[in-house]
Amino acid sequence: MRKSFLNGLTPAQFLHRYWQKKPLLARASLLRFAPLITHRDLLDLARSPDAESRLIIRTGGRWQVTHGPFTRRDFAQLPARNWTLLVQGVNHVLPQAQALLAEFAFIPYARLDDLMVSYAPPGGGVGPHFDSYDVFLLQGAGRRRWRISSQRDLALVDGAPLKILRNFRASREWELAAGDLLYLPPRCAHDGVAIEDCITYSIGFRAPSAQDLCARFLEFLQDGLDTHGFYADPQLKPTCHPARIDRQLSRGLLRLLEGARWNRSDMLRFLGMDLSTPKPHVVYVPPHRPLSPPAFAKAIVRHGLRLALPSILLYDTTAFYINGECWTVPARARTRIRQLADRRELPPATVAAAALDTLHAWYRAGYVVTD
Repeated sequence: MRKSFLNGLTPAQFLHRYWQKKPLLARASLLRFAPLITHRDLLDLARSPDAESRLIIRTGGRWQVTHGPFTRRDFAQLPARNWTLLVQGVNHVLPQAQALLAEFAFIPYARLDDLMVSYAPPGGGVGPHFDSYDVFLLQGAGRRRWRISSQRDLALVDGAPLKILRNFRASREWELAAGDLLYLPPRCAHDGVAIEDCITYSIGFRAPSAQDLCARFLEFLQDGLDTHGFYADPQLKPTCHPARIDRQLSRGLLRLLEGARWNRSDMLRFLGMDLSTPKPHVVYVPPHRPLSPPAFAKAIVRHGLRLALPSILLYDTTAFYINGECWTVPARARTRIRQLADRRELPPATVAAAALDTLHAWYRAGYVVTD
């Protein structure tokens, strides 16, 4: 397996030694991605309603959080220090960001959250905190000081608008410059503060909690419930204890509840749809004048095909899942569509008729593009 940008480790070596185990600092490992976006472009992006953005200001020991979209006036009124702008999902709007995320393609796309970019003047940060997921922190322009801790005390400041650690005790400290990359496993306490005007790229890998996953699964089951009948008790007898839930009532209602059943296939379908579901603010733009299927096929021959930037396409042994939808395709089409899912693009070539119907439907929905 090829050597990676992680201090010369192969992906397998990194996953075995560091993933979800301990931090890793890799100096000057992704230097070519440091100028991915300027702070002015990031400010412009934060003014768009299509972007998910937050502005965090620290005044002494107090924190203030404001959600975008923002205006030029909002930024003009900011102090010279101690604030941070965070913009989520930059990979949804910036094509160059996909090249950065492709460096991490040795980790399943189903785990990838998005690319968050932060800009901060001196003193800017979001306070000492911990994440419940894995994260790679790539330094762009400027310098940022990171302090980390393996502390078990994860108590938070009461009433703060952010999850700020109450008793942060740093055990290690680094200063990151352009191209430096810091990996942090889940629940590793950390605090990053800008030394000078700086940009930081955060590549997060989501890890749903059991509580959230089960809650979404039960919600998913509602759409597929097919139960019948009503509770009935034609042999009801008079009672002297009307507040009691007796055995006859319990047995009758339990029989109705037992009609809500699911199997492994239902759970796998839910997982594929859930893992490919985009965030609520994501919007797909269908083509204004969609090509006919024959013209679409010719366009693929000339230009190839790629996923729209916000699209998430996953698959398992039985189906494909794109943007929260489950699709079954003919066996002859699966290899080609798996290639699209793994590489996020198809080179210019003829597409088999078996795959064309599915791809054209995705094209009309704005999930894939050809140009």
